[in-house]
Amino acid sequence: MGSLVVLTTFPDRKSAESVLKTLVEERLSACAQVAGEIKSFYWWEGNVEEGKEYLAILKTTEKAYPELERRLAELHPYEVPQIVAIPASAVFAPYLKWLEEEVK
Repeated sequence: MGSLVVLTTFPDRKSAESVLKTLVEERLSACAQVAGEIKSFYWWEGNVEEGKEYLAILKTTEKAYPELERRLAELHPYEVPQIVAIPASAVFAPYLKWLEEEVK
């Protein structure tokens, strides 16, 4: 089974923490982290926008990803959230074993 690192952003730390805690509690992610404030630049409705966001990093399995994506989109405060899954090509074996045991 492969593992994935999933990236998303949130408008504030409180919503990030709430959503990530739910995804870990639901066993869709073995671990989730919120990084400090970042500055984002992006196209939205025909204009280049900029704003402060919080980067979130989730660790999951390929098998659990479809449900993780569905729940993240459902819980996320953005209309069109960034949800990007990156395959982890090399993972420390004991960590991978733990990850696979924790994600259901």
